[in-house]
Amino acid sequence: MTLTCAMKSGGQNVVTIPLDPPLSGYGEVKLRLLEMKAEAQEGLGMIQAPQLKAFHLPSAVLKTLFPILALIYCTLYSPEKSSPLFVPARFILPLVGGDYTVKLAWITVVLLHGLESFYTYSLCKKHKTGFFVGAAYVIATLLFGFPVWTDMRKRIQTMRIDSVMKVE
Repeated sequence: MTLTCAMKSGGQNVVTIPLDPPLSGYGEVKLRLLEMKAEAQEGLGMIQAPQLKAFHLPSAVLKTLFPILALIYCTLYSPEKSSPLFVPARFILPLVGGDYTVKLAWITVVLLHGLESFYTYSLCKKHKTGFFVGAAYVIATLLFGFPVWTDMRKRIQTMRIDSVMKVE
């Protein structure tokens, strides 16, 4: 967004405000402007940052739950076990690269979810969730990853917009 401001001295000031993430359509404009207004009011101390007082586990965690369960399943498999429960793993593991791929996948999951948990912690601290709600969000992010913190951000955005609408 580019804003042009006419100065009393006769000059012009041009300010570019990046929209991150970019708007995907016209329907998002009003919401984004209200959120920007709320952030400005928070920064000026006119309103308080929204506080999350309850934990909410989004249904989108199913996106990561099944791959994590599959990773656990492949981790528990060993060639010495002749259980019929591990017959699919006996065929799947060689196709994906064996134990090396499973170990690499665990390293990736732990690293990414750990970093995401730090981000979630910063959101919890900023929005004063309290110890138990914050701990629930951080642990859920550690287990399930991005669906938790993205849902948390959407809830915060909704609360911000609601607070701006109340002020008007």
